[in-house]
Amino acid sequence: MDAPILAQRRKLAGQIMKQLGSRRMASSYCDTAAQARDEILGRIPDGASVLRCGSESVVGLGLWEALESRPGVTVLNPYAPGLSPEQAFDIRRRGFLADVLLTSTNALTLDGRLVSLDGSCTRVAPMLFGPRKVILLVGMNKVVADLEAAYARVRTVAAPANNIRLAGVMGLKNPCVEDGRCHNCRSETKICNAWTVIEGSSVKDRIHVVLVGEDLGY
Repeated sequence: MDAPILAQRRKLAGQIMKQLGSRRMASSYCDTAAQARDEILGRIPDGASVLRCGSESVVGLGLWEALESRPGVTVLNPYAPGLSPEQAFDIRRRGFLADVLLTSTNALTLDGRLVSLDGSCTRVAPMLFGPRKVILLVGMNKVVADLEAAYARVRTVAAPANNIRLAGVMGLKNPCVEDGRCHNCRSETKICNAWTVIEGSSVKDRIHVVLVGEDLGY
């Protein structure tokens, strides 16, 4: 990454971390995805159970393979091959009792608010309640000025990209799959059903945001 851009992101991350702290959320910053990978692995203790949710940011770092091969760590993986829908659903329900949730958010405002849009709420629900620890991997490409910009980013970038990514897997027939832009549709296969805005954490430091200077995910 261009050195001035990385320096700017590093300075900006420092300001965002102060805002997150004022909202009772912990945070840290890494220049690179490789550094973030090592930090996250170091934050998950031996013997922990970790709930896997949908996140291209996490998948792109190979974190799930690393955790699944680590003795003593149990990955609750509803995406494991061969699972029936009922089995996957049961794993997601059990995930509320996990030690750690590892995922991402769709946008992060400069004043430290976490904005996400979800389909079945299997990602955002445990962010709000359940697992003892929530680790969010967030590339600085997801940082926006305010809530209005967060909603716009999700609708113009994250939601269409995720619909296109999942179209073949889930048989989505949503209009954004065809032209790449949000129509605020009511399609039967719509995956954009629930907005969440996390303003803060009632349990201090339950949520830990790992900011990364590189672009990650959508």
